[in-house]
Amino acid sequence: MAEKEQKIPVAVLGATGLVGQRLVTLLVEHPWFEIAEVAASERSAGKPYEQAVRWRLPGPPPGRVASMTVLPAHPDHVASKVVFSALDARAAESAEALFAQAGRAVISNARTHRMAAPVPLLIPEVNPSHLALLDNPSGGRREGGFIVTNPNCSTIALTLALAPCAQHCGIEEVVVTTLQAISGAGYPGVAALDMVDNVVPWISGEEEKIQREPLKILGRLQAGRIEPAAMRISAQVHRVPVCDGHLLTVHLRPGRDLSPGTGDGADRRLPGRAPASAPALGPRAPARNRPRPRPAPTPPRP
Repeated sequence: MAEKEQKIPVAVLGATGLVGQRLVTLLVEHPWFEIAEVAASERSAGKPYEQAVRWRLPGPPPGRVASMTVLPAHPDHVASKVVFSALDARAAESAEALFAQAGRAVISNARTHRMAAPVPLLIPEVNPSHLALLDNPSGGRREGGFIVTNPNCSTIALTLALAPCAQHCGIEEVVVTTLQAISGAGYPGVAALDMVDNVVPWISGEEEKIQREPLKILGRLQAGRIEPAAMRISAQVHRVPVCDGHLLTVHLRPGRDLSPGTGDGADRRLPGRAPASAPALGPRAPARNRPRPRPAPTPPRP
């Protein structure tokens, strides 16, 4: 977007939750988008945002957004043509569909519609071609209405690492073990007595997401549909007492032999990698090959 062009007005659905708060902080100074509306449950609707939200991030709520009145999360009350959804899965099922049917562009963090056939499950650096699914409106949507979702957090990290190998030599089988931070459970999250001096070796629904979502993301777009990748994925997930940052250990069986340098410059081979001239809206190198030292959620303490 040219510097002098007007920013796109957007709404944040589920703006009072922890994910919604994160979206607000990411969008408030965004070069392309401007927060015009915030929406949440009926319990919060009608209140100023600063009163409706229990702010959990550093600092106060952004000033311009703090004074906005929270709207009901329904297209009859939200005027923005673009909405970023941080709704929980149950609320997202009907609300996001209503917004899409009303001709709105819905960018969703919820899991609800990820595996729906007409919905792109997008990692921009990996499968930008899947946006072509939006060329075929379906499900009673008005022109311009659609849903695009992001994947599960661990799926993103796993798929960014798998994509160059899948492209270079194919992958037959993947075994992944995750060590996931407590922030991934939202707020209030996991009970303290479950996490102190402990590891929780199960997260509801998480293994299924990690085993299914990469197959769609790494699949091929054929005749207006996604043909899932043929690899097999086995996942074992764990919640660990770390505040932020997930760690994955991945073993894979390639379709043909890997050379020692296959991972070198992996991020440069991602099909949707942003050009150097693009605004710095995210990491310039979302995937890096670093044999030593192995990564950790928290850098070594002095």
